[in-house]
Amino acid sequence: MLTLARIVVIPLAVYLLALRTPTASLWAGTIFGLASATDYFDGYLARKLNLVSLTGKFLDPLADKLMVAATLIQLTAMGWIEPWIPILLLSRELAVQGLRQIASGEGMVIAAGQGGKWKTAFQLIGLIGLLSHYTYTINFGLTITDINLHRVGWWMLVLSIAFSLYSGAEYFVKFLAAIDARSETGSKL
Repeated sequence: MLTLARIVVIPLAVYLLALRTPTASLWAGTIFGLASATDYFDGYLARKLNLVSLTGKFLDPLADKLMVAATLIQLTAMGWIEPWIPILLLSRELAVQGLRQIASGEGMVIAAGQGGKWKTAFQLIGLIGLLSHYTYTINFGLTITDINLHRVGWWMLVLSIAFSLYSGAEYFVKFLAAIDARSETGSKL
């Protein structure tokens, strides 16, 4: 159910972003952040309540990819990020997904590494910042600070790109190791 909610809110976040106002952008970032947080709770509840399903295993990563892809494409269309960013990030996702499919078809499971988890964390935080985009004044009681969320989001996305490249290479190395292990036992890939 939470997975479907993530898919449903994608057009709302994209629409709010297209309005190009500080308030609408802050709402777009908030909605994206809440939708991202539901991913964790959705998986946790499914495991805890023993509700893991084949449909959920398919829809959950699809919802994540759709959320990120739609956001990256809209940010690019608005000129808030350069086109090479979504090309690089989405190409990595397709490559890893392709390796995952090949491995799965051969009965191999290649676990995601820590780099992929860091990539996801920095990517989601970065996209929340980029969606929120504007500089906001925050009153911390004793001090008032201006925070440029676009700049914060940009640097988080840069870290995400670094972890994306690292984790993609890490996954590829694990894939090759699985092939080597399989060839040593005489199995075909």
